[in-house]
Amino acid sequence: MKLNIFLILFLLNYFSFSHCVHGSHSGRLDYVHHPVLKDNHVGPMLPELSPLGSPQPFLPLLAPSPLAPFTNTSIPKLSGLCTLNFSAAESLISVTAIDCWDAFAPLLANVICCPQLEATLTILIGQSSKYTDVLALNGSNAKHCFSDVEQILMGQGANVGLQRICSIRSTNLTEASCPVKNVNEFHDIVDTAKLLTACENIDPVKECCYQICQSAILEAATAIASKGSDLFDTGVQHVLPEHSIRVSDCRNIVLRWLASKLDPSHAKKVLRGLSNCKINKACPLVFPDMGHVAKGCGDGISNKSACCNAMESYVSHLQKQSFITNLQALDCADTLAMKLKRSNITEDIYGLCHISLKDFSLQVGNQVAGCLLPSLPSDATFDSTSGISFLCDLNDNIPAPWPSTSQVGTSSCKKPVNFPALPAAASSQSCKITVLNTATKFILEHMLVVNIVVLIVS
Repeated sequence: MKLNIFLILFLLNYFSFSHCVHGSHSGRLDYVHHPVLKDNHVGPMLPELSPLGSPQPFLPLLAPSPLAPFTNTSIPKLSGLCTLNFSAAESLISVTAIDCWDAFAPLLANVICCPQLEATLTILIGQSSKYTDVLALNGSNAKHCFSDVEQILMGQGANVGLQRICSIRSTNLTEASCPVKNVNEFHDIVDTAKLLTACENIDPVKECCYQICQSAILEAATAIASKGSDLFDTGVQHVLPEHSIRVSDCRNIVLRWLASKLDPSHAKKVLRGLSNCKINKACPLVFPDMGHVAKGCGDGISNKSACCNAMESYVSHLQKQSFITNLQALDCADTLAMKLKRSNITEDIYGLCHISLKDFSLQVGNQVAGCLLPSLPSDATFDSTSGISFLCDLNDNIPAPWPSTSQVGTSSCKKPVNFPALPAAASSQSCKITVLNTATKFILEHMLVVNIVVLIVS
């Protein structure tokens, strides 16, 4: 996915500052004159961290305070025909609008925006089912409700293209091919006590490895998908594509039922935890042709400089796509290494060229170079004075591991690199960037404005 909204504008007449506190040392002012993307290595303003140490939180404040006028709520044009009770998830909708804020929605889509949007829609229908006794909307109502959700979100500053960004449409609010949508019928087929016990409280780290809740959801989805069909008989040896689609559609019904049994904030934690299990399983980046890397690093890497120049040029294309999590970065490193090995490059190019995990994520100037998002669910935040911010996991100084043959494709639960689940609490943060400027609305909508004055602690 090409992202043409990501630009860095260096304005000398306004400034921002960051402060990194290490004990009680004194500091001095240094200016970073070129906030460009080509320096992919550990910068002097990033703290040195042990791969196994506790990361310090980092909150890149991407939206400056002048953005406040552009995130004020406006009166949405609602259809008046949607049966969903939006007040039941009012706070979730506000969080979703910030997570999917206009300019940054494409950059945070995979990890933050789209999972939050999907969770909000699931919870809205689940909460509604307590009064309607159905876990899906009909086609007409789905269109009205989906349009209303879009209008409400856009009125609070969300991107107007969420359908495209998140590949979601009104039909996602219906039962699709699932044969069960009535709550009473659901109870007749599913062992709801077992399902609720497995999913009421999940450990978002252990769940991804042991899949206790996910297995219960799959069992329930398969049970309701088999209603009125012999396609799921135990004698069937091969699962056909339509079977998988029906189970997937029924999985949405199961998630909505779960959302009806939990309060919205609790349901959000469960749903986002489950979605992150899927998110962290695979690298979301698109890898362009690497012919020039194979050429530059051929002949047993006879020319280190030529090889690393080719490698850094290649990685620079990956850095323009999106923010990714630390576990996704491991998967991306594995994927790229596998592609390089297929090109007859077997030497550890990551070590040779000093490629770090942060180099696989979106670059935001030298201060936030390669921000890796935490592997557990997180949200962007907004306030009228500091703007939009989100957490970065500063374990990005970890060198990208060059996998052995036995490690390629290894599950994230068995990766050789260990991450703490989340950065330390924001209240104990060591670094913070604040961006101050008076850029026009056009610039704010189409560019990332990063004006850099850095306080370096000696």
